[in-house]
Amino acid sequence: MVMSVRLAPLPLIFLLVIQGVFSDDDDDDDDKNRAGWGVSYSPSHICALNNSTVIMRCTYTYPTGHQIKKAFWTKTLVTYNGEYPDLSNDPEYSQRLQYLGDKQQNCTVRLSHVTLKDSRMYYFRFTTDKPNKKWTGKPGVTLNVTDEFDLQVESPERVTEGDSVILTCKSSCALTDRATFIWYRNSLKILTESNFRNKLSLNPVRREDSGRYSCAVDGHTHISPAVQLNVMYPPKSVSVSISPSGVIVEGDSVTLNCSSVSNPPALNITWFKGVKFVGSGRIFSISKISSDDSGEYKCKSIYEHGGKYSDPVTLNVMYPPRNVSVLVSGSGVIVEGDSVTLKCISDSNPPALNFSWFKENETSAVGSGQRFSALQSGRFYCQAHNQHGSQRSDAVTVTVKGFFSGMFLAVIVIAVGCAVLFLVCIIMFMRKRKCGGVTDVKQNQVQHPSSSDRIHNDNDLYARVSPSRTRTDQTAGRTESTDSGKIQYTTIQHIGNNEAKYENLRTLHHDPAVRSGAGKDTLVIYSSIK
Repeated sequence: MVMSVRLAPLPLIFLLVIQGVFSDDDDDDDDKNRAGWGVSYSPSHICALNNSTVIMRCTYTYPTGHQIKKAFWTKTLVTYNGEYPDLSNDPEYSQRLQYLGDKQQNCTVRLSHVTLKDSRMYYFRFTTDKPNKKWTGKPGVTLNVTDEFDLQVESPERVTEGDSVILTCKSSCALTDRATFIWYRNSLKILTESNFRNKLSLNPVRREDSGRYSCAVDGHTHISPAVQLNVMYPPKSVSVSISPSGVIVEGDSVTLNCSSVSNPPALNITWFKGVKFVGSGRIFSISKISSDDSGEYKCKSIYEHGGKYSDPVTLNVMYPPRNVSVLVSGSGVIVEGDSVTLKCISDSNPPALNFSWFKENETSAVGSGQRFSALQSGRFYCQAHNQHGSQRSDAVTVTVKGFFSGMFLAVIVIAVGCAVLFLVCIIMFMRKRKCGGVTDVKQNQVQHPSSSDRIHNDNDLYARVSPSRTRTDQTAGRTESTDSGKIQYTTIQHIGNNEAKYENLRTLHHDPAVRSGAGKDTLVIYSSIK
């Protein structure tokens, strides 16, 4: 007979199998052959939680040539009407017991909703078609049902990232290997590949595996106390964040935060601007930041096994134009019609892009752009702008002189210079001519000492030399006397074979009175040359 009781299955199932149990019945003859008879339970002892489901697994054997007439479980070895009571007929078990075996070899049974009263030893018995050929597996399976089910997680206290770690869920009740365990990390259920084992393997363990671990048995609400798993690891990355994260303007307050994730935490954090040490601590603050604070910053995280630098971050401090000045190309003095270029110079971040030009004492701008061409005299200044403010320069002076006044002055200078040069030339020319006339006369006297010599040589040049007569100045009524101290020639006539060279030679008078009376001929030295 096969006992079958179908009950609503519970999530918690225990398998009870007693191994290596071989027992003959008490009513069997001592001399009968026991070979080939037996029952095996695995395991022989089981602990179950109250209201859980238990599976008692077993197998049986018998000699060939026998057929099984009845197979059943019993909780006692006391017979009633010559037979052990069938557990499936017991009102306390009939609705909770289900025979999972057969009439061949399998004798497994399932007992649901176990209670504290179910704690006892259970036996499997079978009978055959042969008289007195029946068997009971003794001793049977011991079932212990309890309300208290203590679980505890065993874990190493401190591990290093990359190690192999195993966590074990231990129970005060010896559970079967087929029990399903559930693992939690920080109260969240985690999936594992060993759901049917009480061990959790972390190989290799990672920094993300750090946390509080607990375990439970599937189908039961009891959860073990949590145990902290502490995974040690050095900082793999150190970073710096800037607050505020937007544009930084001169005068703002700025905070730099060094993020260094390690276990244990960094022992010390130092700050550097470039290579210069500027502070320590996880947070580095700058109040009323200035342009001098611009640059690259980095932090160094120091822990027990060394240190690590962060990547540098750049502080770019914005500020309005300052130190605005005007650069003048040239002296600033120009001639009317020309222009002088003025350039506006400023220091700002970002660089100034808008420039306005003003003439002093005027409110309206006279130009724009970094360069400005001034065409008139005055004092000019520029104003530089960026999105953070503006500043004006000091004024510079531009002087424009008139074109014609300049030309006139140049002409006068050139004319005076030319006149002086011309007068010098005339004076030098007159002096040269004067000296030249006297020299010619003296040379003639030296070359022709007397008339007798000229007649003797037949090369006479002059036939007659007669002094000039005294002339009367009719206009003045004065008689012009002959200057006896000077030689005067009036007529020169060549006598001889040579060709005549001079016909008339007038006297050059040095007396102003004589020169005035002589008329236009007084300045003529030779009037006729033949």
